[in-house]
Amino acid sequence: MLPGHCKDVAVKEVRFPLTAGNIEREIAGKKAYTRCDHYVLRNGSDLAVVRVVKEDGVELFRPIIEHEIISLPDTTVLIEDESVDVLNGPAMAAVAKGHPGRTVVVQGLFGHISFVQPEEVLELQVLDVVPPSPSKLSVLVSRALSAGMVDLPVVPEFHEIDLNSLAQEVNTEGVLFPCQASGLRSDRPVFYLDQVPVIDREVTLVGCDLSLRIYRSLYRSEVGRIEMCPQELAPQDGRKRLVKCCKVREGYRIKGDLAIVPWGATVKEVADAITALFG
Repeated sequence: MLPGHCKDVAVKEVRFPLTAGNIEREIAGKKAYTRCDHYVLRNGSDLAVVRVVKEDGVELFRPIIEHEIISLPDTTVLIEDESVDVLNGPAMAAVAKGHPGRTVVVQGLFGHISFVQPEEVLELQVLDVVPPSPSKLSVLVSRALSAGMVDLPVVPEFHEIDLNSLAQEVNTEGVLFPCQASGLRSDRPVFYLDQVPVIDREVTLVGCDLSLRIYRSLYRSEVGRIEMCPQELAPQDGRKRLVKCCKVREGYRIKGDLAIVPWGATVKEVADAITALFG
């Protein structure tokens, strides 16, 4: 439950206790402005949220023909945070997640007021590799959500595959990474596949299937490998998840509960993938 726009939410100060009976008596026979779809009723620190339906017509004020009480004071909480854009679904969802079982009225940026209910929050798992840190995918997701490119109440949770931790599992003399990245380290000799190095010792490849194919093509031999592809390492737990994979060249691919974007994904590709994943 997230209004389409804060202009659709009217805030009304009242002087009666916010009970269901009192609210019904207050609304009976009244008219509402053409854009008003919800009321936030306020009596001191008590709040209630009500949805209203008006008669069809073109008049600026039309009779209320139906109403639904969404929440009363015992299940409504007010959050005042001028950093929150109440028109941004993910921003509102992030606030609501901290108040389970409550309807959350938010007075945010520019003093605008709207509300959200936590059961509408959509949780997104974001899985990416580091280093470098922060992971590229976490930055792209944060930018897409904060820019309003995803019109859904999505709350991300970021998880990382640490390549340095994977490299600690290597038992050979050297370790081979697909390419050099800031922050990669190992106590063993390190080689980078994109530099086509002269490999003079036994190594283990910390890489994906494509890296293995490149190695075979370059060196005409086999090599031990530790998987690092987020698509392959993503848990199969039924949760909505976003990953990168070099097998996707552009756009995105939906595979069950998994949205897959290119390794060099853009903010728009990430935003489109998130929308499609929950669509």
